[in-house]
Amino acid sequence: MTQLTPQPTKIHPVAEMYAKEHREGKIDRREFLVRATALGVASATAYSMIGLSPAHAMGHRQVPPMGGSLRIQMEVRAQKDPRTFDWSQLANVTRGFLEYLIEYNNDGSFSGVLLESWEANEDASQYTLRVRPGVTWNNGDAFTAEDVAANFVGWCDANVEGNSMAARMGGLVDPETNRVRDGGVVVLDDMTVQINLPAPDITIVAGIADYPSAVQHRDLIGTNPLDHGIGTGAYRVTDYEVGVQARLEKNPDHTYWGDAYLDEVFFIDLGQDPAAWFAGAEADEFDMTYETVGEFVDLFSSVGWEQSDVVTAATVVIRPNQNNAPYDDVRVRRAIAMAVDPQVCLDLGINGQGVLAENHHVSPIHPEYAELPPLVIDKDAAFALLTEAGHADTEFEIVSIDDDYRRNTTDAVAAQLRDAGFNVTRTVIPGSTFWNDWTTYPFSSTNWNHRELGVIILNLAYRSGVAWNESAFANAEFDALLDQANGIADADERRVIMVRLETIMQEEGVTLQPYWRSLFRHYRPGVINAEMHPKFEVNIHYLGVAA
Repeated sequence: MTQLTPQPTKIHPVAEMYAKEHREGKIDRREFLVRATALGVASATAYSMIGLSPAHAMGHRQVPPMGGSLRIQMEVRAQKDPRTFDWSQLANVTRGFLEYLIEYNNDGSFSGVLLESWEANEDASQYTLRVRPGVTWNNGDAFTAEDVAANFVGWCDANVEGNSMAARMGGLVDPETNRVRDGGVVVLDDMTVQINLPAPDITIVAGIADYPSAVQHRDLIGTNPLDHGIGTGAYRVTDYEVGVQARLEKNPDHTYWGDAYLDEVFFIDLGQDPAAWFAGAEADEFDMTYETVGEFVDLFSSVGWEQSDVVTAATVVIRPNQNNAPYDDVRVRRAIAMAVDPQVCLDLGINGQGVLAENHHVSPIHPEYAELPPLVIDKDAAFALLTEAGHADTEFEIVSIDDDYRRNTTDAVAAQLRDAGFNVTRTVIPGSTFWNDWTTYPFSSTNWNHRELGVIILNLAYRSGVAWNESAFANAEFDALLDQANGIADADERRVIMVRLETIMQEEGVTLQPYWRSLFRHYRPGVINAEMHPKFEVNIHYLGVAA
């Protein structure tokens, strides 16, 4: 790419305003950290801005002793091009050798990994990214700005099927070519990349901290990382059997730029049934869960395992796909929403371990969340609307995976629809086959990870035509308002637009989204830095075991 003279940029001027809002009690610490660090304020500096010690940064991570082995219960899925990763489990394995430019921490802050720092200009239309010096790939090549630029180019390629990163790149994607915009990614020197957007966008940093943004070598964009094993991380994969286990060991042929403690890590696949996980724990088959759910939260604690939990914007959606009749009729979708009480789904689906949601996929912990009038649940009115649409006798098949909370939540939806007079068939599909068609089932449930901003999840899941739009929702007004909201740094101003975005979601009956999940993880005493991450991330570089 063209080499240009570096141009100075400034930290976004609203960062101090965010600190002032925190001091006045208008926003909490997590919200301040999300806002300020996304604009380039270092975590330690951000803490100092609100009167806290920089030692708070990155969630008080401990320094474990060197050495040891750790076994983690987690599904081992078939690997593929990281841009098309659709489950956190894929990234948790490759994170041992494929690292990220930026990471999202438990405390809500963003911090650099392969980037040493970054800055946003005054209106967040330009970002300057500074590469961490001294990083090398495990094949001996230097990690440079060319690698960063090549990954951005790959992320912007919306012509790649399943590339959800394109939805995170916003205006960097040229709508005429579905590729990176001319002049959008510029290498300023060996250690500096400039991102030039056609309009302000506050979501870029969060987008490149999400799990499909694993950084590949500039010559390997689009490949399956297991085919080559080239990365910047400290580990290498020595064994990978889908549905069974993956093993990583510290790579003796690579001088890692950072710190890594464990000698080896196993990811052990015990299937979808949490009863099998608990049995495996009692049989000493692993040391740490990927996630603990439902009644098993108390069971793991009762046998002496440490518990970590976090309130998140993770959720389940039970959505009709509008490309399939009768779900192309808004009356049918509204009737479905009117017949289902989110409280019943919360109680029966996850044992009440969360808070109620409102069918628009924007959480109260998102900075721009707007409170709307309470949902109207009326089964008689729902069936009357269904009858008006001509579908009183239509059979509605609702599909879910065969696991715990997703199956239970979908069962609760089906029971409520039957109570309202709907003719409902439930289909439960094993995990080994469910995910092959997860975006195309006519009416099914899916879990969604926490995202830092409401606009991010709306971009990923509901913008017209994006890879993860499993509802097939397409609305020009919604897309235009979302474009506008993406460019507004101030959450209060963004909330004005969010009122209409949330309202459109409800009016169009886009999805049933009944609750927000609290997430739980358990681990044996002596496992270090295993706390539950809001986005299910497991970075084995940070893990350790007591000596």
